Amino acid sequence: MLKWCHSIHYMITFENLSVSPLILKALYELGFEHPMPVQEQVIPLLLEKTTDIVALAQTGTGKTAAFGIPVIQHTDLEQIVPQALILSPTRELCMQIADDLQDYSKYIDRLRVLAVYGGASIEQQIKALTKGVHIIVATPGRLCDLIKRRKVSLRQVKRVILDEADEMLNMGFVDSLNEILAQVPQERSTLLFSATMPKEVADISRKYMNSPVEITIGKKNAGAENVKHICYTVHARDKYQTLKRIADFNPNIYGIVFCRTRIETQEIADSLIRDGYSADSLHGDLSQAQRDYVMQKFRNHNIQLLVATDVAARGLDVDNLTHVINYNLPDDAEVYTHRSGRTGRAGKPGISIAIVNLREKHLIRRIENMIHKEFEIADVPTGRNICEKQLFHLIDRVEKVEVDHAQIESYLPAIYRKLEWLDKQELIQRFVSLEFNRFLTYYRDAVDIVSEMSPERGKKARQNKEDRSKPVDDANFTRLYINIGRKDRLAPQHIIEMINEVMPGERVPVGKIDLFDTYSYFGVAAPYATQVMNELQQMAYRDRPLKLGIADENSARPASRKPDRQYAGNRNKKKEKRRR
Repeated sequence: MLKWCHSIHYMITFENLSVSPLILKALYELGFEHPMPVQEQVIPLLLEKTTDIVALAQTGTGKTAAFGIPVIQHTDLEQIVPQALILSPTRELCMQIADDLQDYSKYIDRLRVLAVYGGASIEQQIKALTKGVHIIVATPGRLCDLIKRRKVSLRQVKRVILDEADEMLNMGFVDSLNEILAQVPQERSTLLFSATMPKEVADISRKYMNSPVEITIGKKNAGAENVKHICYTVHARDKYQTLKRIADFNPNIYGIVFCRTRIETQEIADSLIRDGYSADSLHGDLSQAQRDYVMQKFRNHNIQLLVATDVAARGLDVDNLTHVINYNLPDDAEVYTHRSGRTGRAGKPGISIAIVNLREKHLIRRIENMIHKEFEIADVPTGRNICEKQLFHLIDRVEKVEVDHAQIESYLPAIYRKLEWLDKQELIQRFVSLEFNRFLTYYRDAVDIVSEMSPERGKKARQNKEDRSKPVDDANFTRLYINIGRKDRLAPQHIIEMINEVMPGERVPVGKIDLFDTYSYFGVAAPYATQVMNELQQMAYRDRPLKLGIADENSARPASRKPDRQYAGNRNKKKEKRRR
């Protein structure tokens, strides 16, 4: 491949790139001032001559404008036939590209751009194609469907753009791409845009491109320069609590939480919503209407955290994300590059967080080698850290709030009379407590989560061990009865596992456990007792429905060990009988 070298010593504008006046007018109205690096290099090259290009750049670096502006400018409006074809991996990205092209061509009246994707009426798309279009933006699956129905002709296409090529290949569109590229003329020019350069993308460039110019923004396969990478290494059981602390420590967080499976994605989202966080889920079990509804809420900032699988989040184009959180690291380091590239876009800073356990340390090293950056190993925020951060966030909001004096003036005399018995210090204390008690109460007795790679780990682990070894105050626990025991092969850890299963994300303190032949007693921290009892009664243990109740006063006394000895004796008699 040829290498494109570009060196500029002054601040250039889109005018310097020979962009037409009508497109310039639209760009400046959109707030475009100076071209981004990928635009500086791609636009003049495409406007000057017909050539094949492989451009490697992260998501959010301005790729759509880089190929979109030349495509619009080179379109012959007199010929109402498809002259340019833009392929994208997902419906969401397809729609976004089409919308951007419409924005850039706002003052070019007769230009027709059509988005073709699955999940929408194919009849409406066929009707639009029949009327004639200049530029088609399509997902591979729907375009192949239209080709098979002979409803679209690509014989006049002069330029093909493969956007997010690596994602298209990851999603299994190789056969679809071959089918589509076989329909376009051999003398076309081909542009391939990708965040990474795996072997499959290189194969496509060799097969379908003619001596392409390679343009690399940053290092090949590297992460975005302005993204900070942070790693929290904790026990698997502490992952959800760590996620909550990250959200609490960043009051203005607006990000995506990536999970491995659909089930886990829904469970984490449900837990966050139940715990009072502004969150929702995005995964493959949702209908297209549900996906669109969730994404609309997320784009409008009606939710702060979108919990998603990689497949569901492919092609999402959302600006101003502050964080990407990897609840589970992907096995493929290139997938991490795509995830982290969703933040830190358009020159803004971003943070990519990985919540891992010690067994995943090798994945961190593999990712570091690919992105050419090291993770910052961080301690999980303590309750005190979070309360302090939230408090000052509240004070900042108070300082910046706009006061409409005209609207509240008439209410002030009554308010002053109502509060005149409070001095300044008491008024501030009550105001802060009103807004802030939730965090103070939650983190007052919360045990700090110790990072497995933190220098403080040993010290805190010893302290936590000492705390756990202190006698349990039975007055703070509710004693529960359950209708299974040793004959059901029940062990204390089974009770704890069942509680963890029905109370995901909660660290429910469990007190003394007494097992008998056909029933058992166990203690649960009083605030959780009713919920634990109700949840467990929906379960079965070894196909036996569970029944629970609050133990009476006599049952709460230390249990006799006699039934256990008797049960052990019965087992010994059975063994003796078998030997005979």
